Amino acid sequence: MDNKHKLAKLKENLKRMEKLAVAYSGGVDSTFLLKVAHDTLKDNVIAVTARSSTYPEREYNEAVAFVKTLGAKHITIVSEELDIEGFSGNPVNRCYFCKKELFTKISRVAGQYGITYLADGSNTDDLGDYRPGMAAMKELKVVSPLREADMSKDDIRALSREMGLPTWDKQPFACLASRFPYGQEITREKLGMIDKAEQYMLDMGFRQVRVRMHGDVARIEVAVNERRKFFDEAVMDKVHNEMREIGFKYVTLDLKGYRTGSMNEVINTGT
Repeated sequence: MDNKHKLAKLKENLKRMEKLAVAYSGGVDSTFLLKVAHDTLKDNVIAVTARSSTYPEREYNEAVAFVKTLGAKHITIVSEELDIEGFSGNPVNRCYFCKKELFTKISRVAGQYGITYLADGSNTDDLGDYRPGMAAMKELKVVSPLREADMSKDDIRALSREMGLPTWDKQPFACLASRFPYGQEITREKLGMIDKAEQYMLDMGFRQVRVRMHGDVARIEVAVNERRKFFDEAVMDKVHNEMREIGFKYVTLDLKGYRTGSMNEVINTGT
């Protein structure tokens, strides 16, 4: 099925829902979903964005700016994961607690507007990685219109570009809690360190960055084609000094580069 038919299928599915609350993070997928949903259902769609210590302020500001441009109804809620019992211990099923809390709150907001359907922006590519959060979404009957229309990340980017969406080439982002090995405690202080570290790397011109925290070690992942930037000793010195200033004792570069869910490799391989 080509993108034209997938888009038509998505619109048909949305029309059947009549009213929809979209969990909107400002990323590639949820921006595309919100745009199509708003075009299809008009004022019968609301965007709900959660604020917490696991999401940088820059992501929230970008989300607010887009919804304002779109003209959709936008609701902001507080969903502080660190207040959820069991979350800060960072168990393997950490995302289950997060998604259950998030969509329970979105459900309450939707109920105030007489909305039955709650939607997230997951696509077919999300089926390949370890994602315990999907179990929580299934329990709460959250729909995934993009996945149901058989859309992949590439499909969404291509269609977003055709529509002129500013996120069509935006790099993927996951909550800052994903930067910690399972079992390592997550705190506001550590999240703040990660946020500062990644913002510094972005300000240096890196487009895709993850700073993984292994105790007092910062393991930096950048896009495969950006690794060569570290051949410059001045760049290495600047990054090292800034990471030390932020609070890390040791700074390393992951030679393999950025990949989605690198913290799950231990689960997947058993090593």
